[in-house]
Amino acid sequence: MLARCKSCAIYGVDVHIVDIEVDISSGLPSFTIVGLPDAAIKESRERVRSAIKNCNYEFPPGRITVNLAPAAIKKEGSVYDLAIALAILTATGQISAKRNLVVLGELSLSGKVRSVRGVLPSTIAAREQSVEGVVVPEQNALEASYVRDVPIFAVKSLADAVEVLRGVREPDRTLPAPPRESDVGDFLDVRGQEASKRALVVASAGMHNILMVGPPGCGKSMMARRLPSILPPLSEEEALQTSKIHSIAGVLDGGLLHYRPFRAPHHTISDVGLVGGGIVPQPGEVSLAHNGVLFMDEFPLFSRAALDALREPLEEGKITVTRANYSVTFPSRIMLVGSMNPCHCGHFGDLRKACRCSPRQIQNYRAKVPGPLLDRIDIHIEVGYVDWRKLGGEATGESSETLRKKIAGAWQVQQHRFANSKIHFNSQMTEKTLKKFCPLVPQAKLILDSAMENLKLSARAYSRIIKVARTIADLEGEEKIREEHIAEAVHYRTLDRRLFE
Repeated sequence: MLARCKSCAIYGVDVHIVDIEVDISSGLPSFTIVGLPDAAIKESRERVRSAIKNCNYEFPPGRITVNLAPAAIKKEGSVYDLAIALAILTATGQISAKRNLVVLGELSLSGKVRSVRGVLPSTIAAREQSVEGVVVPEQNALEASYVRDVPIFAVKSLADAVEVLRGVREPDRTLPAPPRESDVGDFLDVRGQEASKRALVVASAGMHNILMVGPPGCGKSMMARRLPSILPPLSEEEALQTSKIHSIAGVLDGGLLHYRPFRAPHHTISDVGLVGGGIVPQPGEVSLAHNGVLFMDEFPLFSRAALDALREPLEEGKITVTRANYSVTFPSRIMLVGSMNPCHCGHFGDLRKACRCSPRQIQNYRAKVPGPLLDRIDIHIEVGYVDWRKLGGEATGESSETLRKKIAGAWQVQQHRFANSKIHFNSQMTEKTLKKFCPLVPQAKLILDSAMENLKLSARAYSRIIKVARTIADLEGEEKIREEHIAEAVHYRTLDRRLFE
């Protein structure tokens, strides 16, 4: 007898509905799964067999063939366990399927249903197929509940899923959880460093990439980790888009993301771990930081392959991973924040502590940052030590809430400016939009020309200075870019000459 059930296959960030076909015929007992299954799916034979028996159902003694269609797409993971078990019970006539459902879940040997990855994007795909509902593990019910107009059935065991398939049980009404409070801290916690905090505010207002250079312990990481506190929260569309990627990677903690992601990979990460890929393509840290911040501490210590792999996502807002048997595209619209020491020991140019590095060591350390990648970073700043007397003093400057309101205002200006286009922020402007939206007063043009001549900056740096100046003008509520805006933007490029020549 032939029976069918539906599940989902995730390929990159795309989800495909999978038809699970089960045929049971007479012959020597066997259990075969076809349709490009990986090792985890092949092992599901034993999980399904034990789960059916331990839930007091009869496991058929004949020849069982399971087909995962379409067969051209590689399937991986344990998400198909529950669907295969239900299809087998239907094929043997032990249950009668009354509903057209998408079924997700891993089975334990006792018949309990365990959580799986990718429930949120799978539920979105199921909604587009107009199915009657989605069966998910109870641990994933909150995640699935954020997709509207799809009945969700949260199950604890195979027996619960059988009741759902028979039409006995009604959909669960899991209410989305309220947003959790952000615990990243406040910019008021940072004592001193007013110039560095100003640069980070400018970077956040236009989603510009930024590199901080300074000795150990000057507060580079502390400031970077507080960036999410000054960034406006995710919109509904952005929250679904970003949470979908986190769900696929299996790192979505409970419900939908509301705050912009902050990812800080260790410098030993591989290029595949950073931009994504693998035998079955998975999103990397760049995509997990989509619509948020990617913080790369100890920037020069990352492998050259990993740093070179950043060029495409920084320029295009997406990363295409191409291998012999697949090509997938991951979204990667991020704000890159890098930090590094001025030399290997960290004390070059420090008046408080002597540098132990030789000129050759300093040159080799700085050369680890590729010039083409540095050109794609809009803002470079030097971060110095803070006088210890300020550490115990009163907090100065503006709070994260105040800064967030300013940045939100600048974002609204940019949304209005780039309405009906694929551009979202000033940092993404093309040469055509630069000419249209970035008028410079004559004195500002003179300052920029002088800086290009004296600092020997590249053509890419020229456009990035204008983009940063546009953001500074937006923060000040100015329509035209004035000389003070260009002067501040040029100041953020001086590290081109001072550190990397």
